[in-house]
Amino acid sequence: MAKKGISIWLFSSLTFISLLHLIEAITALTLNNQIQLLTLYPLINEIPQAITPITYFWISAASTLILWGITCTIAFQNPVETFLNKILSDAKKQTAVEAQLLEDKGEILDAMYETIESDNQILAQVKDLMSNVRADVKEITPLKDNIDKIKTELASLKKEIKKIEEKIHFPNICPTCGKPLLPEFKICPYCGENIKLLPEKIVAVEKYR
Repeated sequence: MAKKGISIWLFSSLTFISLLHLIEAITALTLNNQIQLLTLYPLINEIPQAITPITYFWISAASTLILWGITCTIAFQNPVETFLNKILSDAKKQTAVEAQLLEDKGEILDAMYETIESDNQILAQVKDLMSNVRADVKEITPLKDNIDKIKTELASLKKEIKKIEEKIHFPNICPTCGKPLLPEFKICPYCGENIKLLPEKIVAVEKYR
């Protein structure tokens, strides 16, 4: 703050001196007065004779405006306020960036949540499907057992039917080899036994069987 006060005092003094030169230049232009203030400067004693009133006017006017502008800039510039404003501006920018990041991350989280919900629904459907498949398998297992049992019974029935057919077509049985024979066979074609000569044996074998 002390530096700022010294700067304001210095530039305001220079602005006042420049304003005095401007007033003298105006009087020199309007009243044809002699330029006296420049003679106060020891290093520029020859300038008052060389400079014209109009040039003196423009130089003093420009210097007055420039010095006055610098003085106002220093006077109305609060470094603490500027620093705080900069901090607040940076904080606002940072907050905006963080808010944008949070919004983007929020959208990502929403997408992830929707994906999880969809996956949960799919998993629930798969679970229901698996339960239905297991129930169908449990129902199919007894049916398979029944089918196997029916197949076994059919095989036994086929064997019995085959035996019955053999008994119908081959009522006689060879007492020696046990092969079924037609009624007109008198000699067993399998072992050569004379069937007609052994009626008692045939009867005995049939009773035995």
